[in-house]
Amino acid sequence: MSEKTNYNYEVQKLYLEMFLSDGETYMRCANIFDPESFDRKLQESAEFIKTYVDEYKVMPEAKILNAQCGVTFDPIPLPKENYDWLMNEFENFSRHKALERAIIKSSDLIEDGDYGPVENMIKQAIQISLNKDMGTDYFEDPRGRLEGLKNSNGQISTGWPSIDKKLYGGFNRGELNIFCAGSGGGKSLFLANLGVNWALQGLNVLYLTFELAENLVSMRIDSMMTGIGTRDIFKNLDDVELKVKMLKKKSGNIQVKYMPSGKNCNDIRAYLKEYRIKKGVDPDVILIDYLDLMMPLSVKVSPSDLFVKDKYVSEEIRNLAMETKCITVTASQLNRSAVEEIEFDHSHISGGLSKIMTADNVIGIFTSRAMKERGRYQIQFMKTRSSSGVGQKVDLEFDVDTLRINDLGEDSEPSFNQGGGQKPEVTQMINSFKKTSTVTTTVDEDGVISRPADPAEGIPIAKVKGVAGSARIRDLLAGMNSEKD
Repeated sequence: MSEKTNYNYEVQKLYLEMFLSDGETYMRCANIFDPESFDRKLQESAEFIKTYVDEYKVMPEAKILNAQCGVTFDPIPLPKENYDWLMNEFENFSRHKALERAIIKSSDLIEDGDYGPVENMIKQAIQISLNKDMGTDYFEDPRGRLEGLKNSNGQISTGWPSIDKKLYGGFNRGELNIFCAGSGGGKSLFLANLGVNWALQGLNVLYLTFELAENLVSMRIDSMMTGIGTRDIFKNLDDVELKVKMLKKKSGNIQVKYMPSGKNCNDIRAYLKEYRIKKGVDPDVILIDYLDLMMPLSVKVSPSDLFVKDKYVSEEIRNLAMETKCITVTASQLNRSAVEEIEFDHSHISGGLSKIMTADNVIGIFTSRAMKERGRYQIQFMKTRSSSGVGQKVDLEFDVDTLRINDLGEDSEPSFNQGGGQKPEVTQMINSFKKTSTVTTTVDEDGVISRPADPAEGIPIAKVKGVAGSARIRDLLAGMNSEKD
């Protein structure tokens, strides 16, 4: 189709005539069929067709339509390929006319400064399309179906094998993943570490920070990438520069962008367009730090209503993830009730269940002062849509100097408990309950076995006859019985 299309009266009349000759084609287009899109002379006929089909579930005869609306239609059956043309052309016609009406209706709103409804109308017009995708035929090509999932939308490793194991391989493209923690609990730290992990895998990472400055985030990434502690970064500028430039040659790109809190997903979309133009590629990963600082597209939602606000924001971020087919990870705040808890559940999420219901994976970050001193973070899986990891926990190692979070080993058990102390092995626990007092025994000349007092009980143990003593008793009893006889 050319960039400039003339949807004149004759073309629009042809659309209706083709629909009249094939009711099935009309039904395929019914979801975008809007009488207002047609020329004024044809709007009455289009409205009649829509109403008639809705009521009687069949297309009206041309004679009925002609008599009712005063326009002469001459439906002629056409080859199937002409109806493929109709599907494509009518989709474009409907989208363009909806966009035209949205622009005309929005003029007054723009003058009043009411941009929210304008954005919604434009977005709805652009999204008009026919559902041509028939879905997946399960039995047709099992191998191709699974290979396609693996190659285009399959799991992407987080860089931490123990977490990948719980998630059946890692995160999927087009899904929403949320890390939850309290204030200062490591949300930004985990997002930055994930970005480094994915960049080292060759993926292009976009880090959108709504809280921290770009330079601060970048300096943290310097330490993670080079292994030079944050305190020593400025003392070793030459080494940092050299290592970063060397890593650039074999890594994906990391782009850090600060956005003021209160921005929405349309602002992110606008930035993504600029990113594609400047970089010439699409990002593979979008990290949003963090969800709670964003606003929904609708300005009618009050910022104080966290449940509704977070519901819309999380749904919009997930839609963005599906549109871009990016690995999308964000973070969320835990509420006050989680401060003294060592195990998180859905009630501890700030804003309630709205974001949990939308997200594909929700992961809690737990740590304590003792755990931080020993260099440990604990991951708690609160929701996993595509795995059975809910309720499971994984310990990760944390380098306080370089801020790097590393895996403790794929098959390792958590080495620290939730209170921050070292977790004893099962054998050590059993041995701690055993009494290990040493008892020495002696046997006197009469065959009597004796041992000292039990130190655990604090009471003397009575003497016990041994084997020799038992024989003497039997002999004595036997002699007494013979005397009675």
